[in-house]
Amino acid sequence: MRKLFVALLCIVPVLTQAGEAEVRKAAEKFVDGRAKVEAVRKAGVMGLYEVQVGSELFYMDEAGKYAFFGDVVDMKSRMNLTEERKNKLSQVKFSELPLSMAIKQVRGNGKRVFASFEDPNCGYCKKFARETQGLSDVTIYIFPYPILGPDSHEKSKNILCAADPLKAWNDWMINGVVPPLVAKCTVDLDKYVALGQKLDVRGTPNFILSDGSRIPGAIPQAQLEARLNALMK
Repeated sequence: MRKLFVALLCIVPVLTQAGEAEVRKAAEKFVDGRAKVEAVRKAGVMGLYEVQVGSELFYMDEAGKYAFFGDVVDMKSRMNLTEERKNKLSQVKFSELPLSMAIKQVRGNGKRVFASFEDPNCGYCKKFARETQGLSDVTIYIFPYPILGPDSHEKSKNILCAADPLKAWNDWMINGVVPPLVAKCTVDLDKYVALGQKLDVRGTPNFILSDGSRIPGAIPQAQLEARLNALMK
């Protein structure tokens, strides 16, 4: 499907009739079973329809004759409307996250809240953990997301089953202390992987803020502080 959503703008003829139902039918015919058409909506620009396939978007004209791939940009404001729309569609209800599954870390008053999906062998995750040790007045819900191989699975299991999972997590991510083997561990890591897949977490780290917006990838502490502070206001 990556080839289907190329970065360059291209135009592909699609045979159909006008109307939202027909646009959906044409879109489904076009993807030809390679993916699921999640939704078809009026895009609000140039008479286009927005077609959502997974977490990707493309556009079709209202006559259903052409499909357009690429980003729609407002030339006056220089706003990437496609990217803005993707960010909105990727939001989740923070209150619906299964926080009881997470490793909870509270610093200071804990008022600023976010969740993170991290693989224990993710270099960027470790770098982020080391560089944000001074991040204060936060509550972080850490969801181990072992997607980088069997060793990630093993480390996640041993951390979650440790007597103190938070200490085991920080010891490994910050100090490089390998979590000790836990012989008897009943944690079902498939639930963590399934949760990440359900939320379309494609890489680590991936942060979800209290308003449901996302930060895909590690960012400098100053930028994270700015996002968290904006939500507090």
